[in-house]
Amino acid sequence: MTDAVVVGAGPNGLVAANLLADAGWTVEVLEAEDEPGGAVKSDRGVHPAYVNDLFSSFYPLAAASPVLSALDLDKEGLLWTHAPHVLAHPLLDGRCAVLDRDRRVTAASLEAFAPGDGRAWEGLCATFDRLGDDLLAALFTTFPPVRAGARLAAGLRGAGGLRFARSMLLPVRRLGEEEFDGEGGRLLLAGNALHADLPPEAAVSGGFGWLMSMLGQAYGFPVPVGGAGSLTTALMDRLAKRGGTVRCGERVSEIVVRGGRAVGVRTARGEGIPARRAVLADVTAPALYGELVGAEHLPARVFEDLRRFQWDFATFKVDWALGGPVPWTAPEAASAGTVHLADGVDALTRFAAQIARGLIPDRPFALFGQMTTADATRSPAGTESAWAYTHVPHHVKGDAGPDGLTGRWDAAEQERMADRLEEEIERYAPGFRGRVLARRILAPPTLQAADSNLRGGAINAGTTSLHQQLVFRPLPGTGRPETPVRGLFLASASAHPGGGVHGAPGANAARAALRARGPARFLTAAQRALAARG
Repeated sequence: MTDAVVVGAGPNGLVAANLLADAGWTVEVLEAEDEPGGAVKSDRGVHPAYVNDLFSSFYPLAAASPVLSALDLDKEGLLWTHAPHVLAHPLLDGRCAVLDRDRRVTAASLEAFAPGDGRAWEGLCATFDRLGDDLLAALFTTFPPVRAGARLAAGLRGAGGLRFARSMLLPVRRLGEEEFDGEGGRLLLAGNALHADLPPEAAVSGGFGWLMSMLGQAYGFPVPVGGAGSLTTALMDRLAKRGGTVRCGERVSEIVVRGGRAVGVRTARGEGIPARRAVLADVTAPALYGELVGAEHLPARVFEDLRRFQWDFATFKVDWALGGPVPWTAPEAASAGTVHLADGVDALTRFAAQIARGLIPDRPFALFGQMTTADATRSPAGTESAWAYTHVPHHVKGDAGPDGLTGRWDAAEQERMADRLEEEIERYAPGFRGRVLARRILAPPTLQAADSNLRGGAINAGTTSLHQQLVFRPLPGTGRPETPVRGLFLASASAHPGGGVHGAPGANAARAALRARGPARFLTAAQRALAARG
């Protein structure tokens, strides 16, 4: 009998399993899909000579994460690599804002937009220099972050205190206007805010855009050599060396609760698997409370709060095998791993407003990834393994474009939306479509079918907006991995601090389980019964 059962072999589930195994616990991970990794996978499904990441690709949060750093995954063969530039945001007039790990290069790029903007960027970097370590320590630990929070509070006094806090709460449009005279710095902040579902006018989008920009400045947007799956392989290999097991193709249908405590799980095939100490769930909060735990074991308020739970934007993604490099009009974009495509902050606002109205955007904001530029192993020399994603509404009311898209996302609609995305790229890279050898479309239902945590194509397991963060994540009054059921811990991105590949929700859940159970090993009568029924 295992000490802990972990439901889900995504990065958070595997991090949790590793930490429990480090503490001497026996751990079994059950994964519904046929292979582990969750949204951290790569394959050759677009073209046999090209490696494409199915979901996530660039990992600034992984590079900054003390959780992943402590696992020493380099000992499992994990290698990171970088594109020459971190990020580029070209405009149709040929100008291009560039984020580079050398802040002098970034500053020079922004200075070209407006005199003094390079110095303004250096000022934002200086604030991160003072606060970054403590801010990340506070971000990646269980809420409230007592010790890290105390250090951060002390540092805040030297970084402007309430003035800095005010800046972090600002909408990113306003923060950009206050800090920069030109468009370049504003675009870097606003584009990075839209890596989540934070439009330019949303509260705290300024803080999120600043943090993502500073992570890119300090750590880059690195990628695992050989594909995103290399990160999953490293986590799996580390766990195996510590005796942990992972069973794929085993969908959990129920968290078994006896006497108010989670005592194990039951699979869709009817197998009962008891857990001596804890069950950790790397699934979304709506899946955990709405599907896996019986309603009789939960307070009524949970279901009222679940009714108000908000998903982040739906996602539409296309992967390509390109026969040559992307023919960008702005040459700086050719050296960037990530390229943002929107002709100004107003275009970002227009895009987000269309989604808010339930319309499929006519000119989608594209986050474009040049994977061979970042990692030469991804495709033959002189070619490019590439992808782009954009966001669409969960509930489509209409199409802002000319194609009459309805959000059914049948084969015809998927093709038309992929064409629309390619046409948008073509505006910044004339001739792009002529270099496409093959493409793969991942519409919202495709993403969910490949990973049930990507509900409707939502990639952050819940909105990043302030009303669903900190003590409000995933539900009001939570903010911690503990659940209303003793011995059951939420270990997914639905828990604080949220989405991104950094392992913090899994680590926080593992630490909570270790604190809750202590060193003693024992079997309850309910656990023995579950084992017998299995």
